[in-house]
Amino acid sequence: MPTAVHYIPIFTTCLALGFALVLFRRYRERGRPHLLWWGIGMLTYAAGTITESLTTLTGWHPGVFRAWYITGALLGGAPLAQGTVYLLLRKRTADRLTVLLVTAVTTGALLVLLSPLDYSLVEPHRLSGKVLVWHWVRYLSPFINLYAVTFLVGGAVLSAVRYARQRETRHRALANVAIAAGGILPGIGGAFTRFGHVEVLYVTEFLGLLLIALGYRLSVGPGVERSAAPVAGRLETVGGG
Repeated sequence: MPTAVHYIPIFTTCLALGFALVLFRRYRERGRPHLLWWGIGMLTYAAGTITESLTTLTGWHPGVFRAWYITGALLGGAPLAQGTVYLLLRKRTADRLTVLLVTAVTTGALLVLLSPLDYSLVEPHRLSGKVLVWHWVRYLSPFINLYAVTFLVGGAVLSAVRYARQRETRHRALANVAIAAGGILPGIGGAFTRFGHVEVLYVTEFLGLLLIALGYRLSVGPGVERSAAPVAGRLETVGGG
């Protein structure tokens, strides 16, 4: 039976959708590609927690499970990381990385959709990648998550170090610390799902998003667009795998 922890994704979904609206509104005002990617990243974050919410409310379903694995374990924080890529790197380089990322995610998604499922391992209100018969598919998500960590969390840490050196930009350093922590937490939760503890992921997703929202709030202001490099960070790496 579902416990209180299983209902946390419902609140996470609401927060992620609200955050996505903020990011898309800012993109409409400024027209910069990194804001578009961050907005997309929040939508995929919400999509992942929606599947968790549906599993709690209506029970396990194969289509919902596959959607959960694709939006969580495969996409995870990748779209958010791609936003930081467009902010920090040259557009030509960012475009090339986009092609590689989209190819990797698409390939992984197709494999998840095609993999048979072991229904004997299904739990009525819990999600786990162990039901994939093609177990080797689960080895793809760590590489995509590593990409997300490198650019999302790594960018936040570097920004925090840079802005901590000057008194007038220390609030930006604090913002990036919050973002880095928020990006790491879902990754930790994703690792626990590999051992059957999906409830840890539900908690870390929510806490991580709260920290990210706090970091964004501290970062955004007149003339600070570039200082908030990883302002919308979800890493994980949100991995469901």
